[in-house]
Amino acid sequence: MAKQTAPVKKNETITLRFEDLTHEGNGVGKIEGYPLFVPYGLPGEEATVKVVKVNKNFGFGKLLKVTKLSPHRIEPTCHVHCGGCQLQHMSYELQLQMKQDHVHNVMKKIAHFEQVPIQPIIGMEEPSHYRNKVQIPVGEQNGELITGFYQKRSHRILQNQDTCYMQDEAMNEILPFTRQLMNKYGIQAYDETSHRGQLRHIMVRTGHHTKDVMIVFVTKTASFPEKDRITEELTNQFPQVKSIVQNINDQRTNVVLGKKTKVLWGDHYIYDKIGDLTFAISPKSFFQVNPVQTKVLYDKALEYANMDKDDVVVDAYCGIGTISLFLAQKAKKVYGIEMVPEAIKDANMNAALNGRNNVEFAVGQAEKVMPKWKEQGLDPDLIVVDPPRKGCDIDFLEAMMAMKPKRIVYVSCNPSTLARDLRILEDGGYETKQVQPIDMFPNTSHVECVVSIERKMM
Repeated sequence: MAKQTAPVKKNETITLRFEDLTHEGNGVGKIEGYPLFVPYGLPGEEATVKVVKVNKNFGFGKLLKVTKLSPHRIEPTCHVHCGGCQLQHMSYELQLQMKQDHVHNVMKKIAHFEQVPIQPIIGMEEPSHYRNKVQIPVGEQNGELITGFYQKRSHRILQNQDTCYMQDEAMNEILPFTRQLMNKYGIQAYDETSHRGQLRHIMVRTGHHTKDVMIVFVTKTASFPEKDRITEELTNQFPQVKSIVQNINDQRTNVVLGKKTKVLWGDHYIYDKIGDLTFAISPKSFFQVNPVQTKVLYDKALEYANMDKDDVVVDAYCGIGTISLFLAQKAKKVYGIEMVPEAIKDANMNAALNGRNNVEFAVGQAEKVMPKWKEQGLDPDLIVVDPPRKGCDIDFLEAMMAMKPKRIVYVSCNPSTLARDLRILEDGGYETKQVQPIDMFPNTSHVECVVSIERKMM
């Protein structure tokens, strides 16, 4: 049998018509049935494309010129290619449709669902300036400290990128002023190659409702020259700053934050609200970066929980207690589990802050804690799970099913691992009732889902 070869060659320039989008937002076109994936291509467009990589069954191209435009192509607000916003070239309507289609496809292909009701995706009215957290790397060029996001797929800093249309507008003022202060006082940038220097990252967190601001300087060294003058100038210029913190990370690592943190000025926390609840946010707290859509997400989770005043709830992966406290507004008792001790400390503080005495938090792995609770007689009516992108470990899913809750609410940031886990739950005696996609990250390919799951009647 003759060896099949691709109908295109590397570095060849071709004319291509785009038929579809990948879940990452790349345009898909075909030459003699051979698919080419091309960033920034949109369905219905025709374009001149350079072939940059050829595999056996598919290839990749670079968009050179669009000769027939899609009505969904728009002019990006930002022309900096940091890799953070992959979808700025397409209308928000098409972004939402792409994400809706992705959820539908993985539910069909991975979970093998045919008729699970997938609700229309909930988007934002204003899909910009939604991020309440930024951590920006620091470098040096021509003897001057520079800041900026990394170029896509690299560690090259895009110099002095002072405006981001996705982050809180206050950050667009604070970051360039902070960089100027660092240069004024001769602060050295950290060099990851030589593992020398001082300042590695600048992190800024904001409260959407309170307007509080926290600034975190991530340094390699414990010493931080001129920190008193720097904090004085920052707080004089920006009265909304409530906390300035130094985090020390002396390791050779791509992880941003180190283990030791000390307050240089103000409080260790800033505060923000979700609905009627107030939360304390520390430098290391996991707090959803889109506060507007977080309220939408939690309201939907509460709706799917369908609780009454006698319900007992387990909140796995509870973090600093955000979902737990939402659930505690209606439940008899909520038990939260989280591996990170600092998060549980914050969760207990947030419970006290909101006057909630019907919540109890435990440090540990949910798959180990839940069987112990089961032995002690805990029979939850509802389990809520909000795992990281990798989804749930099989041990956790088995421990959850062993507790036999009547209902499960699954919050997911990865439709593929969600679909995998839903298949396991279906085979274990549960039924997926509704899937609600929510756009937490406009202009990116990410999509969040909330799922209503009920135990099948035997």
